[in-house]
Amino acid sequence: MPTFLPKTVLALAATGVLVLGLAACGGESADTTGAAAGPTADKKITVYSGRSESLVKPLLDKFTAQSGIAVEARYANTAAMAAQLLEEGEKSPADAFFAQDAGALGAVAKKGMFAPLPATVLDKVPATYRAKSGEWVGVTARSRVLAYNPDLVPAAQLPASVFDLTDPAWKGKVGVAPTNASFQAFVTAVTVQHGQAKAKEFLAGLKANDPQIREGNGPILEEVDSGKLAVGLINHYYLGELAKERGKTPDTLTAKLHFFPDGDSGALVNVAGVGVLKKAAQNPDVQAFVTYLLGAEAQKYFAEETYEYPVLADAAPPAGVPALDELKVPSVDLNDLDQLEATIALIKESGLVP
Repeated sequence: MPTFLPKTVLALAATGVLVLGLAACGGESADTTGAAAGPTADKKITVYSGRSESLVKPLLDKFTAQSGIAVEARYANTAAMAAQLLEEGEKSPADAFFAQDAGALGAVAKKGMFAPLPATVLDKVPATYRAKSGEWVGVTARSRVLAYNPDLVPAAQLPASVFDLTDPAWKGKVGVAPTNASFQAFVTAVTVQHGQAKAKEFLAGLKANDPQIREGNGPILEEVDSGKLAVGLINHYYLGELAKERGKTPDTLTAKLHFFPDGDSGALVNVAGVGVLKKAAQNPDVQAFVTYLLGAEAQKYFAEETYEYPVLADAAPPAGVPALDELKVPSVDLNDLDQLEATIALIKESGLVP
């Protein structure tokens, strides 16, 4: 499916650099409760998706089948989709942005492109996982973890903190994906929690330790599982996805997950979420879409098919990982992860990204 990216975005995205700097350029039935009176629904919406097509298209098809509302989804990584929205501005054809992380949602919200969501939507999700302004809402949660191969790194030797990975003992052993939105949000969280100087120190130490640079979380996990890498920084749900792809259960894979303890920055819990563009704020089809994402069927889909944490209190968690409320997470407000442009500058300065 085409992504309809402008040439400037394609050129920058090809380098793996987050292109938010373009901001300077410019089961349940669907419920529309809380949607204000507005344009007549035409049973068609356009969604810019920073979530991959393989993950979310089956769910979008379910929504269409139940509601009769066609979804034209344009797929690219979250960085590119955010950049395209910011470049297009008010001329964007997008009705909603389904993003991989809170930082990208916050960056778009800062430019005044989202409309506040109805209270009937926001109230379904704990305040921790939605914008204070009400302009975006989390749909699923995911924890940063250290994937490790127990044949190469016994559990007793796992680091207590993500900052320990700059120790010479880990030289050449750590897989990272610095162009991935989840890694970038993690670095932003380090800055928020500990200050820019600490973030610079960590990135410099990581670079000096010969990290194994990969394009994304998936390749890192595959190499950890096969023994090509000892450890790698990823999101928790990739283990479930890899197991499903191989027709196995997560516990039968060689790779295991280490959840950093005691509120360490390496244990950041971020969200994938959705924001509605201002022009679509009164469109009941768009409100139905957002409501569906926070309904029982969609939340079950994410837990069972993509192994993410549902954000609804009564939704069952994914198998094989601690419950969301059992995780010891860092004291970071997801609303503060909108500093992605500054984060990318730090990552480039460190040399992790050319």
